[in-house]
Amino acid sequence: MSDRVDRIRETNEMMTREVSETFCLAKWHHTTIYMHRGQTHSCYHPKPHDIPLEELKYDPSVLHNTPQKIEERIQMFNGEKPSGCQYCWNVEEMGGDHVSDRHQRNNSIYTEERLNEILYNPPDYKINPEYIEIAFSSECNFKCGYCHPMHSSSYYQEIKKHGPYDMVKNHRNDIDWFDIYDEDSPYVEAWWKWWPEVSKTLNILRITGGEPLLHKTTWRLFEELQNNPKPQLEININTNLGYTSRHVERLVEVMNDLLGNGKIRRFKMFTSMDTWGDRAEYLRTGLNLELWEKNQDIYVRGVKSHITHMVTFNILSVTSFVDYLKKVLEWRERYEYVIPNNLGSDEMVRKIRFDTPYLKEPLQYDMHILPKEQFTPYFDKILDFIRENVDEEDRTKFSELEYERFRRVRDYFVNEQYDEDKVLRGRIDFYNWFNEYDKRRGTNFLETFPEMADFYHMCGELASDDDLIMTRNI
Repeated sequence: MSDRVDRIRETNEMMTREVSETFCLAKWHHTTIYMHRGQTHSCYHPKPHDIPLEELKYDPSVLHNTPQKIEERIQMFNGEKPSGCQYCWNVEEMGGDHVSDRHQRNNSIYTEERLNEILYNPPDYKINPEYIEIAFSSECNFKCGYCHPMHSSSYYQEIKKHGPYDMVKNHRNDIDWFDIYDEDSPYVEAWWKWWPEVSKTLNILRITGGEPLLHKTTWRLFEELQNNPKPQLEININTNLGYTSRHVERLVEVMNDLLGNGKIRRFKMFTSMDTWGDRAEYLRTGLNLELWEKNQDIYVRGVKSHITHMVTFNILSVTSFVDYLKKVLEWRERYEYVIPNNLGSDEMVRKIRFDTPYLKEPLQYDMHILPKEQFTPYFDKILDFIRENVDEEDRTKFSELEYERFRRVRDYFVNEQYDEDKVLRGRIDFYNWFNEYDKRRGTNFLETFPEMADFYHMCGELASDDDLIMTRNI
């Protein structure tokens, strides 16, 4: 086991002794804020909740320190498990030596000063987080199938034109129950009021979307940093790398100014990819792999920083994920991986990185509705491929932690058992969803995923059996 995994475990053993066995620093020091929705959560696993506008008028830090988060912090102090954090509880309840995201975040956030600030202040203490992920707008040129119209303007326009997916029970994508704010919203206004204070102690600011390279506030923030540097600050951006190359070229120019002149500490890019080939383009409507790979090349060759692929491992990733992993090894061979560290010297890092969190919803994209006997061999093949290419000393290969991250996905697929009704509902929705998806988007599931034909037809038979559906009262 790698030293990094050992350090993660040691940190969490200390947290359990000092606070509780359910304590997670992310509840205090991490936040994701959706300005276009007026919502927040501590990481991307719990469901977002509303930011109270009335309180925000008097305290812009309520963008993060909401009453709900404060209540959940108290629960963690008491060793209770907030229900929104079930993703990590699922991983930890498998036992053994599995590393949850809670464990990783505790290790990455921990300092003695941060822990003491939490321990020696009242539970309702309004903390300035060390990490903020922020979406200024929902404007996006993609409409990924498992996304939602509230996150993507392109998806929103599809639902306005065709209506919701009312042939399914999960992820209908109705748009009549939420509001979308533009970039002149009271939430963005509160952000700029909070910025002078929170930027003093902020370590990482991650900009997401929608597609942040299309948002005017993203570029306003970059201009602010050029004029008023924050040398302690690391900037991250989540981009689909699917827009025009001139946007990426402009980003490279801005980042080289900010980094080259010491105006920020570091910059990291995060992009998304769930598999490879025509299956990837099917999953992410709007994705053009040729353009995406060109834009990745512009960035990787232009900025001295690594890029991380955020994999949303889902039901359509299972059969072809090894194809994506082969591309990762190809890119790692192609690109130089010596990058300056904060001390002015060089360190050996993997310039192309990836993570493999599994998708929880919508149900029709959930890997757990697959027949385990038929599809477990695909998971074993993926895990074996990673294992065969692990080498901690060779940065063109996989790391031990990358292997561990996918091992938990494989073990969770094998060991987690949904009840029969939930599986049945997911399979019926799977068939109805992708039938409608193909009609709306001009795609063809069976041509793209021929290896899943038996599963697809089985789901179709379930969907056509009205008596079965009525009997189960689904």
